[in-house]
Amino acid sequence: MRLQKYMAECGVASRRRAEEMIMAGQVKVNGQVITQMGVQVEEGDRVEVDGKPIRPETRKHYVIYHKPAGEVTTVSDPEGRACVLDHFRDFPVRLYPVGRLDYDSEGLLLLTNDGALTERMLHPSHQVDKTYLARVTGAVSRDTVRNLCMGVMLDDHKTAPAKARIVKEETFATVVLVTIHEGRNRQVRRMFETQGHQVLQLRRVRFGPLELGDLPRGQWRELSSEEVRKLMAYL
Repeated sequence: MRLQKYMAECGVASRRRAEEMIMAGQVKVNGQVITQMGVQVEEGDRVEVDGKPIRPETRKHYVIYHKPAGEVTTVSDPEGRACVLDHFRDFPVRLYPVGRLDYDSEGLLLLTNDGALTERMLHPSHQVDKTYLARVTGAVSRDTVRNLCMGVMLDDHKTAPAKARIVKEETFATVVLVTIHEGRNRQVRRMFETQGHQVLQLRRVRFGPLELGDLPRGQWRELSSEEVRKLMAYL
């Protein structure tokens, strides 16, 4: 089995992230630092990541966390900011977030030790929908909604068609429900900026078949067996 696939099955990270960790010199096989792709892992090999041995997890865990604004979706932060994984230090297995939410954003974050599922959820070919409630400055016009749905230019590339509809009109702001399946950096915020609106608050309320529901900010729960079944069927 290729090393990056082995790492994914151990729940360390997605294959793509595992490749980055290998190239960064964070991985050893039988005491030797590996920095190139293509290394095969066989039964009995000792694999270490950052000096800690890893092995495939027999039981997979799937957790929904309502990330509040003001936390970074990383294992640690050089700036000393609060990290999502601070809440899971005592969890029985090592969890990793499936994708990211911006520091200033909140909402549904999926964490798991299932590296293969993480890979499928994040791969562009699966086009996993992500739905956000965006509270933005000013009055959003029908033209703006149409532009978001048709795609706007970001980084010299047009975004894929989105879904958007106005949920609530306030005196100085508008709440819009937006669904995208791409994962560009701060994409929803930047999409609105092209239309002259600043995002005041952004909450992810749905990720694939999973819904945030009424889970309070800063709280988490494991998926039900039915939610896990829907998640597997979705992909």
